[in-house]
Amino acid sequence: MASICQITGKRPTTGSIIHRKGQSKKSGGIGTHVTKVNKRKFKPNVQRVKIVTENGGTKRVWVSVKAIKAGKVTKA
Repeated sequence: MASICQITGKRPTTGSIIHRKGQSKKSGGIGTHVTKVNKRKFKPNVQRVKIVTENGGTKRVWVSVKAIKAGKVTKA
């Protein structure tokens, strides 16, 4: 599954996990330092739902929960 929303076009985006070490200056240290950066993916919350199409038929598609909550699709 590609985890892409058929309605809004939401797709996974990339980001980073940043590991920091050390005591913050606010707490009396010399500051935190970045020790490692790992790549990661932010995946949208897509679910397979049965929707009503424009011509009155039904279809099963992958839709993000944000689109369902916003009322962009009508469930069958």
